[in-house]
Amino acid sequence: MPKKFQGENSKSATARARKAEVKAVADARKQKELEDALWQDNNKHVMKKEQRRVVRCNAACKCVKGIVHPKIKIFCLLYPFESTEKSHLEMPLEENVNQIVPEEGTVEAQTIEDAIAVLSTKEDLDRHPEHRMKAAYAAFEEANMARLKMENPNMRLSQLKQQLKKEWTKSPENPLNQRVAAYNSK
Repeated sequence: MPKKFQGENSKSATARARKAEVKAVADARKQKELEDALWQDNNKHVMKKEQRRVVRCNAACKCVKGIVHPKIKIFCLLYPFESTEKSHLEMPLEENVNQIVPEEGTVEAQTIEDAIAVLSTKEDLDRHPEHRMKAAYAAFEEANMARLKMENPNMRLSQLKQQLKKEWTKSPENPLNQRVAAYNSK
């Protein structure tokens, strides 16, 4: 019969030691958190009392004739209190928008009908420029085809027409461009 192993496995011993160390660190952290929570003072009533006491002491520090009790003076030096909240008297007044007089040249609209009347344009817009598109393109093609043939004598007719179509999309003679041309020129 073989001899039984005497002692312990070194790898399992180091793993156990590592786990024990991690657990000890976690337990210490939990214990510290519990102790801090025990000493933490988050009672609202106590905090309000403390704040009122600090306010009173601050007021006492600013006494009328400059005579301050030594204990109060020390407390005020240890716990200075500055109020960051502004009262309604210190806030600047906001201008009432209902009482603003409009400047000369501005238009004011009180109702929806007034707003529509102000925003609508006086000029009569061409509602359907696409109805004149075919005739306008034919005139544009007739005027510019000769020029394109002179500039590009080696191109086929289909290539010339493609180039002409590209120019037509940007041309001011295009009725679709005339609608926005008036707006862009302002």
